[in-house]
Amino acid sequence: MPEEAVTTLRAELDRFGRVEEGLALLEVFLDVARPRLGAVVLDPVGLQLPTELTDDRAVVQRLIDELAQEQPKGRVVERGYDMDDEQARWDYVRLAYSSNQATVWSSRQRTTYFEASGRHRATYWLPDSLKVEYFDAVSSRGWAIPEDWLTAVAKRPKPWWKRGGR
Repeated sequence: MPEEAVTTLRAELDRFGRVEEGLALLEVFLDVARPRLGAVVLDPVGLQLPTELTDDRAVVQRLIDELAQEQPKGRVVERGYDMDDEQARWDYVRLAYSSNQATVWSSRQRTTYFEASGRHRATYWLPDSLKVEYFDAVSSRGWAIPEDWLTAVAKRPKPWWKRGGR
């Protein structure tokens, strides 16, 4: 059975009118994709609050400070989040863009659905069926879908034997 086509969507915070719009879109995604999700993790080392963040600055800074205190000295421990827990989802959404690396995997961890890296890059990779559900949920909640997301073309992934290497 061929793999579903996947659409790549750029999701850097600076492309949205307000940072909170990007965070809201991630929050909707995590809610919609929850039944399909596997690991939802981030690198808690060196978390930095996005300077553009206007709402919840103090709350997010407190989350960052608490995580910094939890980290064992000299060891990086990837932090996982339970997406069935509403507070954990809220925390992850606000910390993902503060992290050097945050990733959302599919249930079998064969597909990355979302990744924020280096605090300046973020991408969604959505199979067609999930993209339709996600866009419907974004619209029903009153958020605008970025224009370039609507026109993005889905592509079929390369077969496993053609990936990497060459």
